[in-house]
Amino acid sequence: MTTSKDNRKHWARDLKVTLWTLILPPTIWAVHFMFCYLWVAVTCAKSPTPGTALNGFPLATLIATIVALLGIVAAGYIARVQSQTPGDPAPHDEGTAIDRLRFLALSTRLLAGLSFVAVIFTALPVIVFGDCR
Repeated sequence: MTTSKDNRKHWARDLKVTLWTLILPPTIWAVHFMFCYLWVAVTCAKSPTPGTALNGFPLATLIATIVALLGIVAAGYIARVQSQTPGDPAPHDEGTAIDRLRFLALSTRLLAGLSFVAVIFTALPVIVFGDCR
């Protein structure tokens, strides 16, 4: 009997890490960044006073942040499973397909980690301040 963890690993191992998956985590961060800062700019531009609270916006930021983090974690998980693909031990003197796959997977994991932190730092000012300053 297979468990759900085995099914997830099998599903993630069947996916192929490409250059498109490499740019997915930073793209998710960029979309999240644009959403947060454009929404604050529009909301604050419409407000009559500078100290106006962002009504409902911290909740929208929190939801957008959770969705972005889930997407980044999913990309990182797929890359983690792909980077554990067995192959030749180091040093990697030959450019085999497995070595290229593991390199792309490791690069995707690193970018996913960086993008995860960037999404949190993007959302912090809105959640902490919560008004137009």
